[in-house]
Amino acid sequence: MRIDVLSLFPAIASAALCESMMKRAQDAGLFTFKSHDLRDWTHDKYRRADDAPYGGGQGMVMKCEPIFEAVESLRTPETRVVFMGPCGRRFDQRIAQEYSDFGAKGGHLIILCGHYEGVDQRVLDHLVDDEISVGDYVLTNGVIAAVVFVDAIVRLIPGVLGDDASATDDSFATGLLEFPHYTRPPEYRGWKIPDILLSGNHAHIERWRREQALERTRQRRPDLLPPEVG
Repeated sequence: MRIDVLSLFPAIASAALCESMMKRAQDAGLFTFKSHDLRDWTHDKYRRADDAPYGGGQGMVMKCEPIFEAVESLRTPETRVVFMGPCGRRFDQRIAQEYSDFGAKGGHLIILCGHYEGVDQRVLDHLVDDEISVGDYVLTNGVIAAVVFVDAIVRLIPGVLGDDASATDDSFATGLLEFPHYTRPPEYRGWKIPDILLSGNHAHIERWRREQALERTRQRRPDLLPPEVG
């Protein structure tokens, strides 16, 4: 899977996606990543990638020219261009899996990050294939959202996690929040782990985990439960 991120602050994406598990995945050849500065596709001495909005108003708008030139220089027949913006589809585990599957088939992602008041609408109308929102709130810039997007996608690629089965038990992967976890010591400050986890009966443990996941979801995110369960 190949991922290119286009923004005005490329160091933010590089700092997050070239460390820890993401770095190990790149070193293992499971995906490639590069963060690009949109100013590299400007042609004036000030390297301006934004301008005042037509019609007046506050803030600045990212210009068409450098964005189109950047995408057109990187695009291949396998490319999908995604814009991180508040008007897009709300990101969830289903969409993360959709894009991970796309990458597994040799897909190439160009992720465009908005800043200021956003991008010229002509970019969204004629260049972008999909728009994704990571939630109903506003961030300083779209690179932060892009990091979340990429991390959620890449961790689903087989081989990225130490155990590929780990992703199947994650919150939202099964439609439920994840069950509680415990590790050594078995007792700390008088708080003991549930006895069933020491029983060695894996069928009972799996049933307990399922019950805990259901109860946690019922209490904290009942909107995730189908009507027949809720």
